[in-house]
Amino acid sequence: MKLAATGGRDRVGQAFVARALAEGNIVAGIDPKVADPNSQSKALSQLVIDGRDYHALREALSGCAALIHAAAISGPNRYPAHEVHNNNVAGSFNARFAAIDCGITRIRQVSSINAFGIGYGRVLRFDCFPIDEAHPTYCEDPYSLSKWICEQQADCLARRYETVAIARLGFHPVCEDRAAEAEFCNRNADPVGLHLWGDTPEQLAVDAGMHSLTADLTGYEVFFVTAPETFPDEDSGKLAAAHFPTVPRARSFSDRASFFSTSKAEKLLGCSCQRMC
Repeated sequence: MKLAATGGRDRVGQAFVARALAEGNIVAGIDPKVADPNSQSKALSQLVIDGRDYHALREALSGCAALIHAAAISGPNRYPAHEVHNNNVAGSFNARFAAIDCGITRIRQVSSINAFGIGYGRVLRFDCFPIDEAHPTYCEDPYSLSKWICEQQADCLARRYETVAIARLGFHPVCEDRAAEAEFCNRNADPVGLHLWGDTPEQLAVDAGMHSLTADLTGYEVFFVTAPETFPDEDSGKLAAAHFPTVPRARSFSDRASFFSTSKAEKLLGCSCQRMC
């Protein structure tokens, strides 16, 4: 199968491209960064394209059977607010609409649990633990807002084009391995749990993305894909009681149980959201 992958020069995008090639696919890697001169794969074409250039994207996607859209600015603080918002929102719409224009019916978007407002807001607000894909959005920052708008785009496009299946994969910060997880934990050791003490192992993220390409999906679906446990060596029930005592709990929390529900991803994508690295 010939796949298109945007963001192919970023770490998560590179992981998707490597897995797709290893499984025998032909990949069109699309990224605004200069191509990797060390790549020797004849099955990989590297196209230097800005995601805001619709016509270049449309041409690059021609002949592909599926799209994995992983290109985005991955946080609110690396660039000015308007650049974060405009890049992510325009790039997402262009990629998905260009794919539909080319006849592609399988579209998968790498996204973030930040779409509902976790991590970068002034005040954290949660309706219930564990959090699932139906949780309402309380975003305040330009990055989380862009992710939420991208969800509305996908919902709109799936309604209009009934043969198109769009899946959004909501990752937590993607960590390459246990050492990277520990480093992330140390950098984000905020006592109020801005990220609800979670992460997504890189191998799990890639597995979920590849499973989503062959899963029997229709319309627009959102999936949380996170590690099954938190990274502090503390009981999750005690963490919830100490930092979020007023948030209702749909079930009891013990040991290091995650604050995110991944049951939908496990059921519909057929992947196991277990610690894999």
